[in-house]
Amino acid sequence: MSVMVSTGKRAGQVTLATTQGTKMGMIGTAFSTSLDGFIAGPEGGAAGLHDWLTAGDTASQVNPFFTMSKPSVDFFDEGVRGTGSVIAGRRTYDVSEAWGGRGPIPGLPLFVVTHRVPDVAPAGDPPYTFVAQGIEAAVEQARAAAQGRNVHLMGASVVQQSLRAGLLDELILSFVPVVFGRGVRLLDNLEASNIKVDLVRVIDAPGVTHLTHRITK
Repeated sequence: MSVMVSTGKRAGQVTLATTQGTKMGMIGTAFSTSLDGFIAGPEGGAAGLHDWLTAGDTASQVNPFFTMSKPSVDFFDEGVRGTGSVIAGRRTYDVSEAWGGRGPIPGLPLFVVTHRVPDVAPAGDPPYTFVAQGIEAAVEQARAAAQGRNVHLMGASVVQQSLRAGLLDELILSFVPVVFGRGVRLLDNLEASNIKVDLVRVIDAPGVTHLTHRITK
């Protein structure tokens, strides 16, 4: 049993919650990346990396705001439908301004890995959970909350932590034909010899190529 800090039902309320984790689903992540391997530019921007989300004429069934090519919308909707909970790093949480209390995927439990639990947090529904015990505790809780579906990781730091801990099962990279030259790389600061990856799926779509990899354990 692990102890976590979670927001309560009212904005600004912070309560303690304890649950037992059960192994469920896959732990995965998905990023758009430049051809030279950057998920953001030197100033944190992502110019051009996500254009494929609005570059087509087929609306997503899970988020009609996005209109993509048919191959991309099938790929996107499949991923969202298979997700049961989300883990994000604190920087991702801050940069997104806490997603306005809606969470990155509305309706799904969100777990934020942080050493600095905020005094006030949005009254998300379900409420946000702030995990101070590290990535292993976050994965345990998120798996239990996902109820048999997959757990999605957001932010380079939590992905790197999950790889070091041997927790990541799936890595999806959507390559976009842009070159940044410098910026933020997803897989920095890792010992490559300890990580083996198999390419299991390729989806070639207009303006983007989606590659699904499985982490060999």
